[in-house]
Amino acid sequence: MVEFYIPIEQDSKDFGTPEIKGEDLKAITLSIDGWPVTVPEGTSVMRAAATMNIQIPKLCATDSLEAFGSCRLCVVDIEGMRGKPASCTTPVAEGMVVTTQNTALQKLRRNVMELYISDHPLDCLTCAVNGDCELQDMAGAVGLRDVRYGFDGENHLNMEKDTSNPYFTFDTSKCIVCSRCVRACEEIQGQHALTVDGRAFESRIVAGDSNFMESECVSCGACVQACPTAALTENSVIEQGTPSHFRTTTCAYCGVGCSFRAEMRGDQLVRMVPNKDGKANQGHSCVKGRFAFGYATHQDRVLDPMIRDSIDQPWKKVSWDEAIAFAAQRLTNIRDQHGVNALGGITSSRCTNEETYLVQKLIRAGFGTNNVDTCARVCHSPTGYGLKTTMGESAGTQTFDSVQQADVVIVIGANPTDGHPVFASQLKRRLRDGAKLIVIDPREIDLVNAPHVRAQYHLQLRPGTNVAVLNALAHVIISEGLEATAFIEERCEADAYNKWREFIAQASYSPEELEGATGVPAMLIREAARLYAKAGNGAIYYGLGVTEHSQGSSAVMAIANLAMATGNLGREGVGVNPLRGQNNVQGSCDMGSFPHELPGYRHVSDPEVRALFESEWGVPIDSEPGLRIPNMFDAAVAGRFKALYVQGEDIAQSDPNTQHVEAAMSALECLIVQDIFLNETAKFAHVFLPGATFLEKDGTFTNAERRISPVRKVMAPLSGKADWEATAALSNALGYEMNYSHPSEIMDEIARLTPTFHGVSYEKLDQLGSIQWPCNDEAPEGTPTMHIGNFVKGKGSFVVTDYVASEEKVNKRFPLLLTTGRILSQYNVGAQTRRTENSQWHQQDVLEIHPLDAEDRGINDGSPVRVASRAGEVTLPAKISNRMQPGVVYTTFHHPVSGTNVVTTDNSDWATNCPEYKVTAVQVKVAVEQADWQARFKQFDEQQKAHLSAATQEGES
Repeated sequence: MVEFYIPIEQDSKDFGTPEIKGEDLKAITLSIDGWPVTVPEGTSVMRAAATMNIQIPKLCATDSLEAFGSCRLCVVDIEGMRGKPASCTTPVAEGMVVTTQNTALQKLRRNVMELYISDHPLDCLTCAVNGDCELQDMAGAVGLRDVRYGFDGENHLNMEKDTSNPYFTFDTSKCIVCSRCVRACEEIQGQHALTVDGRAFESRIVAGDSNFMESECVSCGACVQACPTAALTENSVIEQGTPSHFRTTTCAYCGVGCSFRAEMRGDQLVRMVPNKDGKANQGHSCVKGRFAFGYATHQDRVLDPMIRDSIDQPWKKVSWDEAIAFAAQRLTNIRDQHGVNALGGITSSRCTNEETYLVQKLIRAGFGTNNVDTCARVCHSPTGYGLKTTMGESAGTQTFDSVQQADVVIVIGANPTDGHPVFASQLKRRLRDGAKLIVIDPREIDLVNAPHVRAQYHLQLRPGTNVAVLNALAHVIISEGLEATAFIEERCEADAYNKWREFIAQASYSPEELEGATGVPAMLIREAARLYAKAGNGAIYYGLGVTEHSQGSSAVMAIANLAMATGNLGREGVGVNPLRGQNNVQGSCDMGSFPHELPGYRHVSDPEVRALFESEWGVPIDSEPGLRIPNMFDAAVAGRFKALYVQGEDIAQSDPNTQHVEAAMSALECLIVQDIFLNETAKFAHVFLPGATFLEKDGTFTNAERRISPVRKVMAPLSGKADWEATAALSNALGYEMNYSHPSEIMDEIARLTPTFHGVSYEKLDQLGSIQWPCNDEAPEGTPTMHIGNFVKGKGSFVVTDYVASEEKVNKRFPLLLTTGRILSQYNVGAQTRRTENSQWHQQDVLEIHPLDAEDRGINDGSPVRVASRAGEVTLPAKISNRMQPGVVYTTFHHPVSGTNVVTTDNSDWATNCPEYKVTAVQVKVAVEQADWQARFKQFDEQQKAHLSAATQEGES
């Protein structure tokens, strides 16, 4: 593989040659500067000129925003038209004759630019964006050589800077009020945080009532990217200078899988800029992917392997060879003494496909057991089970772009603006264009009342009643004859449908009968069901609020039933779309991380499948499924399970019933943790192998839309090894040879063994940018939309989904239901985002509680409260919020000091053991002690530093 970087100069902010959509539009032929050109009807003169590589000067226009026509630089002459119209807002017409350059136009543009410059600081040589400034470029393009107007008159040169945002600075003195930032905030992000205040000379851009941090700004960076001057500039650019080169890679946060240009100066990462060619994000980003990359070089990074004989001893820094030898010896001793089933491993949804594949291969071929599981177990394992059962494939059906064709969208158990913000921006854009929205969630998420977006229906159900609500929706569709009969007859199994129809038509599943259980008024369910069933295109998007329940698999199948019953599958604008939590949840599942499935979701009991892998791997594979994560914990406590290899996962913080998890970790004779930081799990480890961030490795991630995207190294691994290299070294030390020189060779092996990946290669990824599986001979460039014509399994299977109430019920002792979720600025257990400036927005987890519940308990806003369940108790600050319904409380789990999962129980999904995080019966009381939150965080930080210090001292000694 050839390593290379692309100079920044090769990718300017110029208008370029834009993609012109609308092939079915009428073709228009016109003349520009004497040359004929044919473009689709509706194309602007500026875009038509760009197709001929004629670049008309501009400032307010950009290829990512609607035309505005305010800067007056892009004026042209059009034969027969009065004045000099703006080319960005003037549509082409048949026979139009356009002149883009002559003496009069040049003089006019120079005069306009002169006015801009007369109220702009002339500090180009010391300006942070010198050489990367469109105002500077346009001054050169129009030939401006002198400014006749003095700077001693009224001007804006001494305006104060807004430095409130930790990631960028707003220098008002350099703002030309082109409104690109305002339009980017509205059109791309849909946030409306910026406005133009005043008129004429007094006009200026304002954020909220005072500054960016106190406004509705979500720090997505769209305004910074849109700004043509240095008015909005990344602080990293101000501090380090403009980048010199970049390499395209994929974000390692949520399941959207945004493509970014990692822009470098030497070997230093200056900024992450969303890639305009990124098919998942199309040039947009969120605060995490755009700005929160500082954790990669944070001082808390552990860069040396460490070992210790027991967890009550300090860490000892050692070489890679010594750490690998130590780990291999321990594993070998345990295997020889207790057998292969005493060993196991956990793969990571944060690591690449190639690295995850190698870990499960190590467990199966090197350890000799199927005791491998993944952190995807605790989030989306019901998705795999439910979708494979009903439609034959364990993944979502559409591209993110598909939502632009939807007429009605159901969002259930997901909060896209916080968990998947770039997709949420796409969704809000479609809603502003007229699509209808149904939200099914116990909490009033942002989409219910977002700016310029309002849900038609919010079905505010009680936690744990998803299946009841979904069945009630289906009951209305069937009982009122709203089902898609032709689709069902053609595409679905008749016997399964008839059985399901008889089940769902029962009076016990009517909205009226279930109203007492769900808390949702029957009429709202009836109206929502009619809206979805009558939609031309109806799409369903769901998240962890569906899967993390004791009936998670049932809920996924109920969603599939609903989509099949209404014919909303197999085309654009419809579908069943899981919003995956972490960056590679889909990929970790694809790669065979479950104890019963080999890569490609093929059961280990299938002799033909095993024979394929045995031939490639050269060892026999056990035909019996191994232990799932909860079974590993139980077996460890019972003394039967002795060794665990954990790759990139903090199970002591993220898994439910923390006390039980810690008891299992304490019982292990060998715990190997591979991560970038000493996390909560590492406190119980005997071997610590330093991990690499996504910036330090090559590989691929697979996002929520099955999109396989390239991850490309922009800096050398700070610890000396990428994660795949560490796994291979351990395997070799155990006697099972893994000899790869590059991750591309691992992908080649995956492609040989996995039907849905047969056509995937690094060469093709470099050519296409990304690929949605299945990618094979039938679909050599991938499959954007699944189940066109027929389902993967042939006929779709309706499944009876009985509503079974959760065992976790409220009572006098625990009268409230706790549900959990995420917040925009933080990610998962917070290991990465807590080590960035994102903590300025969310410094601690809080407990949201309805005013009535707070009043009953004497709780004030900000008061420390004790949250107790049958599993444990924690103390959190209270936040009184009308987002909650009475009887339900809510918190996040981003801070280990909060210990949210101390109170969650070990209840789990009936089919997959996915934990029931979303339903925990609790009591909330004012804490007796007045907790000093800052002191608690300081104490926690000091404990972490002491942990590192002990390792350093031992290593030095």
